[in-house]
Amino acid sequence: MLSHPLARAIGVEVLALLLAATCAGCGHPETMLCDACREGIRAAPLMRRTPSGLLVRAAMPFESIASRCIRRLKDDGETMLARPLGAALGEVLSGVVDAQAELDDPVRLVPIPTSQSAFRRRGYRVPDLLIRRAGAAPDRLLVRRGRRADQRGLDSASRAENVRGSMRSRPAIGGGAIVLVDDVVTTGATFDEAARTLREAGARVVSAVALAATPRLGERNANASETRSK
Repeated sequence: MLSHPLARAIGVEVLALLLAATCAGCGHPETMLCDACREGIRAAPLMRRTPSGLLVRAAMPFESIASRCIRRLKDDGETMLARPLGAALGEVLSGVVDAQAELDDPVRLVPIPTSQSAFRRRGYRVPDLLIRRAGAAPDRLLVRRGRRADQRGLDSASRAENVRGSMRSRPAIGGGAIVLVDDVVTTGATFDEAARTLREAGARVVSAVALAATPRLGERNANASETRSK
């Protein structure tokens, strides 16, 4: 049990952290995530298809509050955000797992692997952390290999070329239905490469799940029109 002085010291440090914090979603001071922004990152599922036709379920669009919270988790080390974001991801994952269970098909959740440089910089793997906060266990069947350019700013064809050959599978894949998991899906090129790598190793990839999906142009326009009309 903590001694009284030590407990008080820890309490003072936690209070100082909260007082220095700003809400990841709106910048409101003295909180890591305000109640309104917490509501803004609840699951609002949507579906995508990768260029190769793999079905992707995303928990929310990558915009507004969600995009700011995810960037704070990925770029600023604010791992406390993994819990509410993981809860949203978990709602989608549970639906996938339940659907496969009806087929008596065990599901393995395979995270898209993080590069060694990103892992050293952050100290954690974002997809793995989100899966755990969703109440599940990541099955790390994929490993990154080589160095690749940042995907941001690349078009669909360039993204596919950039990730080609960027992963390898671990030996002894085993059975079960594999569901790929990542934090953000844009074109789906990374999911396609992961699926190709695993299938060549004899695995059965059935679908993919992402925490967030980058809105398509039509969706952005619709959201902007809806915002203007309010």
